[in-house]
Amino acid sequence: MSAVTDTAPVVVPKGVLGQSVRDSLVIAQRNLIRMSRIPEMLIFGLIQPIMFVVLFSYVFGGSMNIGGSTDPSTYREFLMAGIFAQTVTFATAGAGAGIADDMHKGLIDRFRSLPMARGAVLTGRTLADLVQTALTLFVLAVVALLVGWRTHTSVGEVLGAFALLLLTGYAFTWIGALIGLSVRTPEAATSGGLIWLFPITFVSNAFVDSSRMTPWLRHVADWNPFSATVQACRQLFGNPGLSPSDAWPMQHPVWASLIYSVLIIVVFRTLAVRKYRSATA
Repeated sequence: MSAVTDTAPVVVPKGVLGQSVRDSLVIAQRNLIRMSRIPEMLIFGLIQPIMFVVLFSYVFGGSMNIGGSTDPSTYREFLMAGIFAQTVTFATAGAGAGIADDMHKGLIDRFRSLPMARGAVLTGRTLADLVQTALTLFVLAVVALLVGWRTHTSVGEVLGAFALLLLTGYAFTWIGALIGLSVRTPEAATSGGLIWLFPITFVSNAFVDSSRMTPWLRHVADWNPFSATVQACRQLFGNPGLSPSDAWPMQHPVWASLIYSVLIIVVFRTLAVRKYRSATA
C-alpha cells in the first residue's frame, strides 16, 4: 500500500471528475512503480513479439506472395503492421491477469476502504498497461528496423499509425479488465485473455493476404476490428499488402479502426466498471 499512499499529489480540477482523474493517475503510478520493480514482466513481454518478428521474417519471408512478389524484404514490410497490432492486443492477457491478481490477493478490498472513485482502479490499471505497451512498441520498432522494415510516408503519418495502435491496445485492455474481474485466479485470466485472441489475430489480414482466403472467411477477416487496424497501419506506413476489398473497413481503415476502438472502450469500460462494483459490493 505504500506505493499508493506515498505518491505525490496530482493537481487536477476539483469535483467528481477531478477526483476520478486524480485517483486514476495515482493508481496508474502505483502500477508503473510495481512494474519497474519487476523488470522480468517487461522482458518476458518483449520476448514473444521479437520472436514473432524474427521467425516470420526469416522462416516464411521467402514463401509468401505479396502483391505478386516473393521478395523476403517485401514480406517483412507487409508483416510488421500485423506484428505491431498483435503485440498491442496481446497486452489484454496481462491486464486481465494483473486485475485478477489484485482481486485474489484482496488488494481491491483495500482500495475500497479509501475515499476514491470506484472506476479509478480499473482506469489506472489500463493507463499503466498503455505506458508499458508504448515502451514495448518502441523496442519492437527498433528490432523491425534491424531486420529490414521501412516506412515510406511522412513522420506525421507514421506517428499517427503508432497512435492508432496504442488506441487499439488501450481498447482491448478493457476487455482484459472485464475478463480479470470475471475469473477467480490470475492463471484463468491469462488463459481466458489469450484463447479468444488467436482467432481474432489469425483470421485477419495480419500475416496473409485476406484475398486468398475462402469467400466466407475473407468476409469475416475484412470486418474484423483487428484487420482494420492492420490495414490502417499499412496505409499510414506506406507498406505493401493493402487488402483489395469492397468491405467498408478495408476501404476506410483509419476511420474504421477509430470507430471500432471507441466502441470497444465505451462498451467494455461500462461492463467492467459495473462488474467491478458488483464484485466488490
